[in-house]
Amino acid sequence: MLADLSAGGVIADKAYDSNALRDLIAEAGAQAVIPSKTSRKLVIPHDAVAYTLRNRIERFFNKLKHFRHIATRYDRRAVYFLACLYLASAMIWMR
Repeated sequence: MLADLSAGGVIADKAYDSNALRDLIAEAGAQAVIPSKTSRKLVIPHDAVAYTLRNRIERFFNKLKHFRHIATRYDRRAVYFLACLYLASAMIWMR
């Protein structure tokens, strides 16, 4: 999934803390925002603010899944699906 990476960074959970994954991200020229596992002897620093914002994004996608129309994707055209995403996002943010 990270083979053709074209992003400035990769934000992941502690479960993805491995040297192989960090090397793959570094080869792509991106920054790895992954907190170190507690078992790691050498703690690698990460951007704590970016990692905290990751949780907000995950919670937002979880709330989007509560809208049945979006979770099942009944729309045949991408434009209609995008319109439903806009509507559901507005409803979430107005709460």
